[in-house]
Order: sequence, then structure tokens, then C-alpha cells
Amino acid sequence: MNLPFTHEQFLDVFAVYNRLFGLVVFLLWAGTLAVLASLWRRGPASSPMLAGLLAFHWAWSGIAYHLLLFRAINPAAVLFAALFVAQAALLAWRGVVGRQVVFSPARSGWGALGTVLAGYALAYPGIGLLTGLRYPRMPTFGVPCPTTILTAGLLLLVPAREARLLAVIPVLWSAIGGSAAFSLGIRPDLALPIAGTALLLHTLEPARRQPSPGS
Repeated sequence: MNLPFTHEQFLDVFAVYNRLFGLVVFLLWAGTLAVLASLWRRGPASSPMLAGLLAFHWAWSGIAYHLLLFRAINPAAVLFAALFVAQAALLAWRGVVGRQVVFSPARSGWGALGTVLAGYALAYPGIGLLTGLRYPRMPTFGVPCPTTILTAGLLLLVPAREARLLAVIPVLWSAIGGSAAFSLGIRPDLALPIAGTALLLHTLEPARRQPSPGS
């Protein structure tokens, strides 16, 4: 993949992000941990709060990261920002206003994988440090890739019919961010293709199980 910026420029953007927004990043991480704990304690009753949290994640990534910072080295960041804000609006509309999204930590294969991905997203900053990145020149939390991994994991806890529309942009970003991860050597982002593929298969599962005409 030919990128319009270098590996060093990419990490420099995260250095600015972490210096400007370090406190917000920590509070977002702590708030996400608290809401996820509430989901596993209270079950689906936490769904509107969780949808609102995810909406904030996507809006924050779109505006604070893409629009304010990443745009300096990549003109496509304006389009990325629009996609992320659109995802935030969709999560808020369907999950908070319409209450049409129900997260349920069910004991199933998808549920187990979703739990692992959500845990991975929370551990993302530590994984970055363990794979050779150095703070502050590293992705931490509230930026696009851990946001996408977190969202994909949680959408695996949602019935496929409800998750389908909400999965489009996360699956798209898992392809974009995942390909860039190989080019830039950001090893924590190598989970993106796994998360995106799992989410895509989850949303397609009912369609694959439908009997063909005449069967």
C-alpha cells in the first residue's frame, strides 16, 4: 500500500494526540471499562448506555483524531472523519434514541469472541508497549483502530439482524486500518482483520442458513 505519509509522521501524530488529550484518553478508557463491567453485571439493561459510549468513541475518533490531527499528513482524513461521525450518529440513533440494539453477553461462540475482542481493545495500549512502541509516539485509546476492534467485539453480542447496518463502517475500517497495519508495522492493529472478518461473518450468518429456493 502506498501511503501519503511515513511511519515516523504517523507516530508523530499520536505523540501530539497523547500530549493534547492524555487525560481524556484515560477517562475514556476508565469509562469504557466501567460500562463494560455494567454490561456483564446487568446484561441487556445496559444497552443504551453502551450504544451511547460507542457513539462517543466514533465521534471522538472522527473529530479529535482524523479531523484535527491526522488530516495534517493525510488528505483522506476528512473523508474518514465523515465516516466516523456517521457511525456515531447511527449508533446514537438506533442504540440510544430508538433502543433497537440489544447487547447480550450470551454464552456462545460469537459471544466468547466478542468478549475477547472487547478485552483486547481495553488492553490495546499495553499491547502496543509490549510490541515495541514507546509512549507517547503510539496509538493508545480513543483512536480509530482500538475503537473499531471494541465495536466489532460488542456487535458480536448483538443479534445479526440488529448488527447488520451498524457493522458496515467497522468492517470497512477493519480493511483500511488492517492493510495499513501491515505497511506501518503497528502490530496491535493486526487484530483488525480478525475483528472485521468475524463481524462480517456474524452479520451474514442468517442469510447463509436460509434454505435455497426449491429445497
